[in-house]
Amino acid sequence: RSHSMTTRLGVLLGARCGASAAAARAAAAKRHVASASTVRQALGTATAAPTMLGTEAAVGQKLHGWTCERVEELAELKCMGMLWRHDKTGAECLSVEQPLEENKTFGVVFRTPPESSNGIAHVLEHSVLCGSRKYLVKEPFTELLKGSLQTFLNAMTFPDRTCYPVASCNLQDFYNLVDVYLDAVLHPRALKDPRVLAQEGWHYEVDEKDTPLTFKGVVFNEMKGVYSNPDSLQGRTLLNNLLPDTPYGVDSGGDPAEITSLTFDYFKGFHERFYHPSNAKFWFYGDDPPARRLELLDEFLREFDRKEVTSEIPRQPLWSEPRRVEHSFAVGKDEDISKKVMVSVSWVLSEDKPDLETSLALSVMDYCLMGTPGAPLRKALTDAGLGSRVIGGGLYEGLVQPTFSVGLKDIKETDAAAVEELITKTLEKVASERFEKESIEAALNKIEFENRELNTGGLPRGLALMFSAVSNWNYGKDPFEGLRFDAPLKALREKLVEKGEPLLEGILREKLLNNKHRLTVTSKPDFEESSRIEAAEKARLEKHRTSLSEDDIEALITATKELREMQETPDKPEELASVPRLELSDIPKETLKIPSQIGRLGSAEVLRNPQLTSGVVYVDVAFNLRDVPARLLPLLPLFTRGLREMGTKKSDFVQLQRRLDLATGGISASPLISSKRNSDEPAAYLVMRGKAMEGKIDSLMDLMGEIATEVTWENQSRFLQLAKESHAGGRSSLLSAGHVIAAGRLGRQTTTAGWASEQLSGLSQFEAVGKLLEQAEKDWPAVEAQLRELQSCIFKDACVMNLTADTDVLTRLDSHMETFLKRLPEGKASSPFWVPELARASEGIIVPSQVNYVGKGANLYKDSDYKLHGSAVVTSRLLGTTWLWDRVRVSGGAYGGFCSFDVRSGDFKYLSYRDPNLTKTIDNYDGTPDFLRDLEVNADMLAKSVIGTMGDVDKHQLPDAKGYTALTRHLLGETDEMRQELRDQILSTTGDDMRRFAGALEAVRSGPVCVVGGEEAVRGASESLGLSLKSPLAAAPGTA
Repeated sequence: RSHSMTTRLGVLLGARCGASAAAARAAAAKRHVASASTVRQALGTATAAPTMLGTEAAVGQKLHGWTCERVEELAELKCMGMLWRHDKTGAECLSVEQPLEENKTFGVVFRTPPESSNGIAHVLEHSVLCGSRKYLVKEPFTELLKGSLQTFLNAMTFPDRTCYPVASCNLQDFYNLVDVYLDAVLHPRALKDPRVLAQEGWHYEVDEKDTPLTFKGVVFNEMKGVYSNPDSLQGRTLLNNLLPDTPYGVDSGGDPAEITSLTFDYFKGFHERFYHPSNAKFWFYGDDPPARRLELLDEFLREFDRKEVTSEIPRQPLWSEPRRVEHSFAVGKDEDISKKVMVSVSWVLSEDKPDLETSLALSVMDYCLMGTPGAPLRKALTDAGLGSRVIGGGLYEGLVQPTFSVGLKDIKETDAAAVEELITKTLEKVASERFEKESIEAALNKIEFENRELNTGGLPRGLALMFSAVSNWNYGKDPFEGLRFDAPLKALREKLVEKGEPLLEGILREKLLNNKHRLTVTSKPDFEESSRIEAAEKARLEKHRTSLSEDDIEALITATKELREMQETPDKPEELASVPRLELSDIPKETLKIPSQIGRLGSAEVLRNPQLTSGVVYVDVAFNLRDVPARLLPLLPLFTRGLREMGTKKSDFVQLQRRLDLATGGISASPLISSKRNSDEPAAYLVMRGKAMEGKIDSLMDLMGEIATEVTWENQSRFLQLAKESHAGGRSSLLSAGHVIAAGRLGRQTTTAGWASEQLSGLSQFEAVGKLLEQAEKDWPAVEAQLRELQSCIFKDACVMNLTADTDVLTRLDSHMETFLKRLPEGKASSPFWVPELARASEGIIVPSQVNYVGKGANLYKDSDYKLHGSAVVTSRLLGTTWLWDRVRVSGGAYGGFCSFDVRSGDFKYLSYRDPNLTKTIDNYDGTPDFLRDLEVNADMLAKSVIGTMGDVDKHQLPDAKGYTALTRHLLGETDEMRQELRDQILSTTGDDMRRFAGALEAVRSGPVCVVGGEEAVRGASESLGLSLKSPLAAAPGTA
């Protein structure tokens, strides 16, 4: 669980994203945390906050079958919110009118408390998007992906609710998305067609009488991947046992061992019980006409009558004594398990949702305990040297009762009690000595900055706000409370800072130290666990097989063939045409430009990007990496983290973080490495990024300069801890993001940029950090010297500065930038770039996993005579929503199957995600050129493909993202003219263009393969695929 101090806002934490073409890109596995804010940023004018907007709605007003129950001024958002109730069904709608937000958001949320771990809520979330009463195609969801300008399109299964959100900046497109989703959730085809449950949930599969039975199903294989990750298992065991007398006592996502007990009758009954308007909460946010929102909802709801739905989430009675639980997780037979135990301590903090001020106080306490590397609880666990990484995530308020969890990963089994004791003693020490005043002020400033900025990254702001509202609304609490923070934050600041009340210490004692509802979870590695899981699954299959008559087996063979035939039979043209879409004429012909002024300050190039940021200043500084020797590249990720977490000559890392939080919105540093079009040389930079309000810009630039020039590298123990955390994170990636690892291994073989990127973030990085740990323990002076060498190679005044702020603010920044530049050493990076050997090879990477991640690729510019044309972008996207989606995901049972084409490098890659297959998936990859050659492209298919591609090209961005995009385009030499040429080619794509791309893809047939997966599957395919095998998690000789 990602740690965030603003857990009250944006409780998508713990959600599981559902069916999506992006699922295989790990978006489905990732969790998002977002903050609420004033939406002044980018929504108001450049010089003043927008004035409060009035509304004609009044309490008691009736409109389109709805009655207005509340009208609320949302001062922090500078807009109004109305809570409506549907007269006929009792459904609720929270309608937030924000005329200054073009990215419109809709969502419907159903409470869906599960009764077992058969995955019903998760399977249903997938299944309702597979056709409906109005849209008879097999998967309207993929049709929307093909031909929509959506900025968000997905579904999420939480432990107690299921959410269906969409977003778009185009009004007609937005209405199309809402219409399809409403029909999907209320009238799904899945209730009448058991094959949907078979496809998305599970089914027995057998092709011939003498072949063994197997389990197949998208969710079944998705959850096998989840259950292969020890971190996920720890979190699930924690939740199930911390709140055992509630729906949280089972896994809403589904345990693979129980998913196969889900029946069609139960599936239908669950939908009938919970997917009813009387159990629904609807959300709208943005600049769409508010009256139309109610009208279009009523068009769907009016055919339903009010129904009593028992879906309230019961509260967990608090315990009178602490409890303990242990469980096992699978490891490879050659791993070193001497330090692989995980232990966590967790509490349920109260019997109900706390009020808003208490919630904010809990957030402040959480931040002061856990929110920074120097926070006392996190620091104590780190400094103890017992494990590699702090786990647990601290405070979480996304469920019916708030929880707090903390622990350590990669410890000795004999140290588990010591970890628990250390947690308790540290909490007691903090409670008795009190939190430091500066720490409290830093926490309050950080929370306020994040709430006012509302920087939700790629997540639509309206969606983040919806999750904030639902975190209360779902439990019968005030949804508007989740959208406010000004008054309670002011009251809290007065109590904690001005009056110095010991409020946090009292909460700490009550909620943690004196709280008997405490659970200790110990996760232990077990060499035999994987074999037990596989044996149990085979036993279930064999038991069922022996119960079948010959006629039963023939019926299963027929059902397997009929399901596959259904999956592979194209939808009828008239059915496809029923799914609404925009017209090509709705797409702007001109490329979207980001206004940017280029100038100089001394030796530095400066880009100034006027954006509506409401006083927030974003500063990016790009330092060229070409002077960095190739031997030091693997050290770069730890170097960039150490810049902020090792301390400076003025402040140790604890004080430094506090200074950052008191004055800024944060400072970070990360590498930017990419191929450039028409060049063999990469673009390679280290980018420092910082943000602050204009009044704090001097502090921001002072801190950025201090970090770049005065970072200290002497603290060996601190560096070792950062390296251990990095290595632990790399292991988790091998188990949960194998497709990313495979993509990196393929990319390192074709271009310098791909090779360098894999040194920094792939398997090579994981292996390098392991060696670096050994070196840092045995010869610290050598590692320290390398860190200093990196610093001298990178930080020079001939850099590129990128400033994003309100227009008038930009005119007042030069003096601050000049002061910063004067602190940097003079010089310009001038060394030739790295020249690695780029050898092609196929690899099999063995990890303890129940599923596989299968990759195959080639470089179309080098391995064929292909020349870039924008139609390749359209065609690649089409493949991900047709051939690969149908064959790898729908028919093959993988959670995701897709392809990527990098127009800069020429790399084309096929990838699968949580895949039960291996060679079958590669056969599907190799069948792609033939699919394209035979493809009949009608006008509807072509239009959808182009429109969907343009949705990606014209992706909605927040102001800071626009500024950063301007910087990356500048560094990569991508002009508006180049982008316009590619846009013209995309818009003019023809069916012949798509079919011609098949010739280029022939190069991939003979390209290398990279597979990350379980030992049996990888070794079984190694000879036929010519795989060079690696076991990166294996113990070093003599240590197992």
